[in-house]
Amino acid sequence: MTPGSTAVHPSVTDCVWTLAVMWPRPLPQMSPTNTPPNVCLHTKVRLQPVLATHTVTTNTDCLLKTTIRAENEVEANKLANNYRFGFRKWKSHVTERPIEDRSDIVRELYSELNFVRPQGSLITCGNIAYLILFGWWISLAYLLVCVLMFLTIIGVPYGKLCWKLSCYFLWPFGKSILKPRSLVRRCCVKFPHCEAIPEESDSKEVKESTPLLMPPSVPIECRVSTYVWLLLGYPLLGLIHSLACFLSWILVFTIPVAKMNARTLAIILLMPPEDVHIHRLKKVDDQVLLCCYHAFNWYYYKYTLDGINVFAVNLLPLVITTLVVGYVDTENQFVSSEAKFAAAVSSIIPLSYYIGMGIASISAQSNFAVGAVVNATFGSITEMTFYITALLRGHKAGTKCYEEIVKAALTGTLLGCILFIPGISMIIGGFKHREQRFNSRSAGVSSALLFISVGGVFAPTLFSKAYGSLVCAGCSSSQANTSGPFTCLLRCSYLLYGLFSRPLVYTISVLLPSAYLIGLIFTLKTHSHIYDIQVSDPTNHKRGHGTVHWSRLRALSVLIMATLLMAACADLTTEHIKPILDHSAISQYFIGVTVLAMVPEIPEIFNGIQFALQNNISLSLEVGNCIAVQVCMIQIPLLILFNTFYDVGFVLLFSDLHLWASIFSVIVVNYIFMDGKSDYFQGTALVVVYLILLALYFFAPSPHAC
Repeated sequence: MTPGSTAVHPSVTDCVWTLAVMWPRPLPQMSPTNTPPNVCLHTKVRLQPVLATHTVTTNTDCLLKTTIRAENEVEANKLANNYRFGFRKWKSHVTERPIEDRSDIVRELYSELNFVRPQGSLITCGNIAYLILFGWWISLAYLLVCVLMFLTIIGVPYGKLCWKLSCYFLWPFGKSILKPRSLVRRCCVKFPHCEAIPEESDSKEVKESTPLLMPPSVPIECRVSTYVWLLLGYPLLGLIHSLACFLSWILVFTIPVAKMNARTLAIILLMPPEDVHIHRLKKVDDQVLLCCYHAFNWYYYKYTLDGINVFAVNLLPLVITTLVVGYVDTENQFVSSEAKFAAAVSSIIPLSYYIGMGIASISAQSNFAVGAVVNATFGSITEMTFYITALLRGHKAGTKCYEEIVKAALTGTLLGCILFIPGISMIIGGFKHREQRFNSRSAGVSSALLFISVGGVFAPTLFSKAYGSLVCAGCSSSQANTSGPFTCLLRCSYLLYGLFSRPLVYTISVLLPSAYLIGLIFTLKTHSHIYDIQVSDPTNHKRGHGTVHWSRLRALSVLIMATLLMAACADLTTEHIKPILDHSAISQYFIGVTVLAMVPEIPEIFNGIQFALQNNISLSLEVGNCIAVQVCMIQIPLLILFNTFYDVGFVLLFSDLHLWASIFSVIVVNYIFMDGKSDYFQGTALVVVYLILLALYFFAPSPHAC
C-alpha cells in the first residue's frame, strides 16, 4: 500500500469518486495487480508521487476512479476545490508552469519567432489570409518609405533596407533575418597599424577571402542618415507596425503577426541597415533575429499573460471604453442606447473571468473556511449586481417591468446551467471521446439537491396556484385569478401576500441558505476525510508550493476592482435596456432568459467544455449544478433579504412558464444522469430541450408589467 492510504475491506461495494492529486516525484508505487478487483476506496484527495496526467479505471464494483496530476501544492488545492461542494469550478492554472514542462505546441505559442525549424508547407490558408489582411499594405508602406528615403539622397542606405523589408513582409514565411556578425578589432590608439583579427565564427558563410584589415565602421548614432531615418522613415513605419500589431493581437489567432511586427519595430528598424540580412535557412541557426513560418495558429486561445487568458486581456479595453462613453455621453448624442447596452453586456464577460480567477486564486492559497466564504460571497457577485441595480431602477421608475426581467434572468440562469452547459459539454466532449463516464451516485446527489433548491424557490408560486381563488376584502370572486398569482393583490395593498405568501417566502429564504451551510459543514468539516489532502514533503520547497500568478492580496484587489466595474456596467445595462424593451419586437421574457442570464456565464461555459475535452465530464456537469444551486440557495435569499431592508417591490412569485420550464428541466436532467454515461447524443437531447424552451419564451407575449 502507498503510505497514507487506507485499506478497505473487500466487501465494501459503496463506490464514489476517487480523486488522487499527485506530486511529480518518481517514487515506487503499488502495482495495479496488487489491488483486489472488488475493492472500492472511499473518495480521497491526496498528493501521491505518481507521474500521470489523467487516467480512468473501472472494475466490476467500483464505477470510476479518476487520477489527476498537480504540479504543486497550490494547484492541488485548486483541483481539490473543484470537487468540493460550494466551490465554483475553475479550469485555468493559478500558478506558473515551467515552459520546459509544457508540450511543443504550447512552447511554440510563447516563442519569440527567433529559431529555425524544419519547414513544412508554407502555403496555408492562414498565410494566404495574412497576405490579404496584412501583407500587401505593410509591403506598400515600406515601398513608399523606400521612395522617400531615396529622394533624400542621404537616406539611401535606409531606402535599400526598406526595399528588402518590403519584399520580406509581402511573404515573410520561411525567410530569416540574421543577427549582425561583428568583428572584434584589437586595435589601440598607440598602434594604429595593427591588424583587425576577426572573431571566430561557426558559420560557413564567412568567406576565406575576407580581408583581415577592415576600416572601422561609423557608429550608427554618428551618421546623418540615421537622423533622417528617425525623422522621416521610422515614425511612419512605426504607425504602420503599431496598427498591424494591434489588429493581429485583437484577432488572437494571428498573434504571430503581432510578434513579428513588434520585433521588427523594436529591434530590426533600429539596427544599422547594412547589418540586416535576409536569407532562407533550412538548418538550425542560433544567429536568427526573426523567422516566421505560420501567421495563424488555432492554439492561441490558450495563450495567457500573467495567468490571464488573452481574450480577457483583449476585452479589458472594451470595459474602460464602455464606462467612459456611457457616463460621458449621457444624452446619447454620439452613441445610441442600443450600442451602449450591447457594450455594457459584453463588458460583463471579461469582468466575470477576472472575478472567477480571483476566487480560484484565493481559495487555492487559503483554508477551506476562507475559500467557502469567498465562493459564497464573490461567487454570486456578478449576477447580484445586475439584479439589485435593475430592481432599484424599476423601483425608481415605478414599473414592475424590471422585476419581471430579473425573474426571467434568474430562470434563464437555471435553465442554462441545468440544460445548456452540461449539454454543450457532452456534445463537444463526445466528439473527442466516444463515451464518457461519471459517477451516477454523485451526480444523483447534486441533482437531488438541485431539485430541492428549485422546489423551494418555486414553493410560493405553487402556493399561490393552490390558493389562487382567495380574494381580499373589496374584491369580487370574478376578479380573482384562479390560474395565476393573485391578481387583486395590487388593488388590496398585497394584503393576501402579506398574510399568507410572505411568511412562506421568509421561511424558505432561511431554509435554503441553512441547507447550503449544512452542506458546507458536512463536506468540509465533519466529513472532511472525504476530501482529505495529504501533502508529501517535497525536496524543494519552492517546487512544492509553486509560484502563483496572483497573490492573495492581488487577487482580493482584483476582486474588489472587478466588482466595482461590474456594478458600473450593470448600471449602464439597466439604464439602456428600457428603449430595447419598449421598441423590441422580441418578448422581454426572451431577452431576460438569454442575453441577461447567459452572458455572465460564458467563462463557466468554456470551463465546462475544457473539462469535457480532458475526459472529465463529471466536473463539466458540476459546473452548471454549482451555479444553479447558488442561484437558488444564495442569490434569491439575498434578494429577499435586500427587499426586506429596502422595499423595491420584489415578490417571489413566478409566471407559469418559469415554473414549469424549471421543473421540467430538472426532471430531464435527472433522467439523463441515471446511467452514469454521457455521449454527444445525450448532450444533443439536453440542448434541444433548452432550445425548445427558448422558442417558448421567444413566442410568449411580453409580461403585463412591460
